[in-house]
Amino acid sequence: MAVAEAVKSKINGRENAGIRSMFETGLLLKKQFGAENVFDFSLGNPSLEPPEQVRIHMQKLAADTSCGLHSYMPNAGLPECRQAVARKVSKEQGTCVCADRIVMSSGAAGALNVFLKAVLNPGDAVFVSVPFFPEYAHYAANHGGLLHPIACKDDMSLDTDAFEKAFAQALKEKKDVAAVIVNSPNNPSGKIYTEKNISGLVSLIKSYAEKTGKKPYLICDEPYRDIVYDTAAVPAVFPLYTETVIVSSFAKNLSLPGERIGYLALNPSAENVHELFQACSFTNRILGFVNAPAFFQRVIEKTWDVPVDYSAYKKRRALIIDAADTAGLQYIKPEGAFYLFCKVPESRRLKTADDYAFCEHLQRYRILCVPGSVFGCPGWIRAAYCTDEKTIIHCKAALKEACEAW
Repeated sequence: MAVAEAVKSKINGRENAGIRSMFETGLLLKKQFGAENVFDFSLGNPSLEPPEQVRIHMQKLAADTSCGLHSYMPNAGLPECRQAVARKVSKEQGTCVCADRIVMSSGAAGALNVFLKAVLNPGDAVFVSVPFFPEYAHYAANHGGLLHPIACKDDMSLDTDAFEKAFAQALKEKKDVAAVIVNSPNNPSGKIYTEKNISGLVSLIKSYAEKTGKKPYLICDEPYRDIVYDTAAVPAVFPLYTETVIVSSFAKNLSLPGERIGYLALNPSAENVHELFQACSFTNRILGFVNAPAFFQRVIEKTWDVPVDYSAYKKRRALIIDAADTAGLQYIKPEGAFYLFCKVPESRRLKTADDYAFCEHLQRYRILCVPGSVFGCPGWIRAAYCTDEKTIIHCKAALKEACEAW
């Protein structure tokens, strides 16, 4: 039997030359030249280790021989873990959230697929602001939906005028808009959408709902919520719109990406919220996740609020900004997360600002970045600075040389 045509077209397409393939290229280059001679900024893989309290609790759990610790549980997750996550979300949203509005999942990606499976009908539209995490398109398609990228402003904030036009076009074409995804702090730009910015978007969603009788869900993807700089803060969204769901994980804030532990949280004020909770519990099962990993649900139950020092990321942000400034690159200064989104300069030699060509050029200097086209932003590149400080420091000269030769 052959590979499905839809999958074959994706893996053979140019868009697959993105995050994961660049990461794999980095592994090959490190074998060839040595890890210290390769400057890999491809993957958002946290360089900080899990906090000591998390490690201690992991060791205690691993030594526990009590019966039933590794058994099945309700599809939505362990009640004690859901209660702990409900406290976390309540604190962040300023809204009382109970455990029966939390579904534990296999990472934020699992949570997003669970929710989209629960709410999408074939042909439904899902809006997202550019730039956006590229897997969103696959997640929507997995469940019969179609992702519609909406242009952003020059500073990478939400462009409500562009969203207004997109909603108007959907009305004209009688296309159902089932959801809008907001990722803040944003991957890849590091932009934090302000309360005013999100409120403007919410007004458009409400207007669309009044005209159609159908309320699109606002999906807030927030795995970087805790990693913010200076006085920046991610606003609460539950008070702004009832039909809101938060998807998140402990991959970035507790540096546990490989453990695949995340959750979705439903706004308790949402219409038919109990039915929605039941639907998400069901789709968690039928998608094959069944339930989130038991071991790490128990870890999170006790450690979700341990203090974490993110000053290392702030220092690395300063280092990579210095490298970009030295190389003459323009960029969006990150307000959160750990990515630097840089504008591709026009090549003096090739007379182009093509991001794929620029990334290929950088590879000759053993610098690995991801083309902005992957995120819906041609002419930009993303550098993940959640890497060793030495990598950023030693890259500075190579980046300057590469840009001068471009």
